[in-house]
Amino acid sequence: MRRYFGTDGIRRIANTELSPELVYKVAKAGAYVLSKHASHSPTILIGRDTRISGTLIESAMVAGFLSYGANVKVLGVLPTPAVAYLTKKLNADASVVISASHNTFEFNGVKYFSNQGMKIPDSLEEEIEEIMDSDRLRELTATNENIGISEISLDLVQEYKNFITGIFRESFSKNKLENFRVVIDTANGATYKIADEIFTELGIAHKVINNTPNGININENCGSTHLEGLQKYVVENGYDLGIAYDGDGDRFLAVDENGNIIDGDKMLAIASRYFKQRNELHKDTLVATVMSNLGLKIFAKENDITFKETSVGDRYVLEEMLKNGYNLGGEQSGHIIFLDYNPTGDGILTSLMLLKIIFEEKKKASELGSIVEIFPQVLLNAKVSNEKKYEFEQDEMIKKAIEDVEKEFAGKGRVLIRASGTEPLVRVMIEGKDKEYIQTKAKEIANLIEERLQ
Repeated sequence: MRRYFGTDGIRRIANTELSPELVYKVAKAGAYVLSKHASHSPTILIGRDTRISGTLIESAMVAGFLSYGANVKVLGVLPTPAVAYLTKKLNADASVVISASHNTFEFNGVKYFSNQGMKIPDSLEEEIEEIMDSDRLRELTATNENIGISEISLDLVQEYKNFITGIFRESFSKNKLENFRVVIDTANGATYKIADEIFTELGIAHKVINNTPNGININENCGSTHLEGLQKYVVENGYDLGIAYDGDGDRFLAVDENGNIIDGDKMLAIASRYFKQRNELHKDTLVATVMSNLGLKIFAKENDITFKETSVGDRYVLEEMLKNGYNLGGEQSGHIIFLDYNPTGDGILTSLMLLKIIFEEKKKASELGSIVEIFPQVLLNAKVSNEKKYEFEQDEMIKKAIEDVEKEFAGKGRVLIRASGTEPLVRVMIEGKDKEYIQTKAKEIANLIEERLQ
């Protein structure tokens, strides 16, 4: 089992669990693993979100890279997908995003991207860990003229803005609906400035909220994990669409004009149908995870779209897409990958894709959201010991409780239990027609897991 990396990089409490010393080691080992076959001094990009600990972690990261002999371009506050895009665009050897995504401000994290702008696979993370915990780390020290050089490269954000606006400019100029208004919740995170600039350049009437980051208000009752405020704002102020990003900008969720949520599953349904109708859905296949709603699977079947299922995590969605040549996939949580454009979830890209579909089909957001029936779904977190969170699979009492509920469903619902890759939690998800029933059963199982795995 890996010691440091979870399902989305390393994520811990900043400056204690994620100490500068640990970050230095992660940087040095990562620089070696990701560039060991390069015949030149490697170049690594660093971007971050708006957390108060961001510059602290960034400084330790830069020191580790320079000590190894890598050169660094510091991008400043920038969404994860922008860093991924620039890594490939600039032919860098690797990149790092310093972010804890949707978590509260006291957390921070480190996510590595390869020279192709993709999250690195488990095997490379394991190799980085092996170097971190070995004596070899001492050997990876540059001396004299081989020490790396760091430069501030905040102007590179324009490359990403040009890329995004170039995708949509022609369609919007032809099809944009007059008087259509959008409100954007940037979660006081990495999109707080760039989203406004892109929407302005594309001529979309919009208002940005939760765009005053102070280092500790990222994701605080706002953004894609707290949609209540956005729902209220859209309805009370008569907006046609609400858009929400998470702290690092790789997730997207939306709210229609009636305040109803358009989650990742609904967006996948909307996009897959749109692409299929235009013969642009590769192999007529959609890729999603085991957390996706049963309704999405039924929608895919009814629309002659093949549904491929992966483990939870956008990296596993991407692996399936790359392996078999698919171009659309994602997660219920709002990581949507349009592989024809960017090999990672991109909140701004996804929101503009939804607008493109709304404009071209001249339909309200609520009309598009209603094309798929979403089954009631309850997701609860059972707080457990971090060392025991994977033991639910062997615990006989927990297994029997799950089996009993599945028997009652008789194929008309499902139970999915999984350990969090980043927190000391076991996630309990139950899906079925009767919301009251599944809430009761989810609480029972979550309580049992907490009792058994403390």
